[in-house]
Amino acid sequence: MGNRENDRPIGVFDSGLGGLTVARSIAMALPHESIYYLGDTKRCPYGTRTEDEVRSFVMQAGRWLAERDIKIMIIACNTATAAGLRLAQQMLPVPVIGVIAPGARAAINSTRTRRVGVLATPLTVRTGAYTRAIKALDAGVSVYGCPAPSFVEIVERELATGAHLQERWLQDGDVFDTPENRAEVERTLLPLVESGAQVDTVVLGCTHFPLLVGPIRHALGPGVRVVSSAEETTRELTDILCRREQLAGEDVEPQHRFATTSDNIAEFAAAGSFIFGQPLKSIEHIGLDELDRC
Repeated sequence: MGNRENDRPIGVFDSGLGGLTVARSIAMALPHESIYYLGDTKRCPYGTRTEDEVRSFVMQAGRWLAERDIKIMIIACNTATAAGLRLAQQMLPVPVIGVIAPGARAAINSTRTRRVGVLATPLTVRTGAYTRAIKALDAGVSVYGCPAPSFVEIVERELATGAHLQERWLQDGDVFDTPENRAEVERTLLPLVESGAQVDTVVLGCTHFPLLVGPIRHALGPGVRVVSSAEETTRELTDILCRREQLAGEDVEPQHRFATTSDNIAEFAAAGSFIFGQPLKSIEHIGLDELDRC
C-alpha cells in the first residue's frame, strides 16, 4: 500500500490553461503522482495586471490548494512566479516552486554565445525576474527582454475557437501556425530580431507560449534555440520529492483533479484535454468569491 502522506497530490496553479503544459510534463515524468490543477481562467491574462493584483491572486490560489491537502505547489505561470513566488514561499504551509528559475537554467544550459532573449508577458519582463535568475547562474550572460502582450490572448482565443479539436499540439506543430498568428508573432519579435543582440537562445517566459512555438521559431530563424521551463521545472520537482522522500508509491493509481474559475466548463475541458494529452475527468468550477475568501 502507498504512503498516505506521499500520495497527496501536487498542486499546480496557473492563470488559465497554459500551466497544463507543465502539468503534462509532470504526468509524463512522474506517472504515479496525482495532480490538483487550478486555472484562474476568468481573470486571465495576468501579464497586463499590476504586481499587487497578481500577488493577491497567487495567495488566494495557494491557500485554496493548501486546503486540498497538497504536498507541494508549483506556480506554473511566469507572471505569477515573478510577482508572488517569494510571498507564497513565506506564507503557505507547503513548499512552493516557480517556473522562472528552472527556465533560467534551461536557457543557461542551451546558450553558447551567452546572449539570451526572454519572451514573456509585459509584467514578467518589467519585474526583471528572468534577468536576475539568469545572471545569478552566469553573471556574464547578456539578457534581452521582449514583451509579448498579445500571446496569451492569442492562445486562449485559438483554443476557444476549436483549434484544439485538431491533432494533439505536440505532434502537430501547425495547429497554431496560422498566417494571422505568424504575422502577430513576427511583429512582436521584430525589436528583438532587429536589435543586433545576436541571441542564440530564447526562453519562453510564459507557459502559454509553447503552443505558439511554430510561429516563434519561424520568426526567430533556424539559428536560435527556443527553450521552455516545463521540463526543467519537472526535473526540479522530481529532485525535491526524491530528497524529501515524498514520491508517490509505484502501486498508486494517480487521481488528477482540475478546477477553474471559467464559467464555461465544457470549453475548459476540451481545451485542457488537448493540452494535457488526456481527458480531464474531474473538473470543478470555483467562483471568484470563493477564492476571495481564501
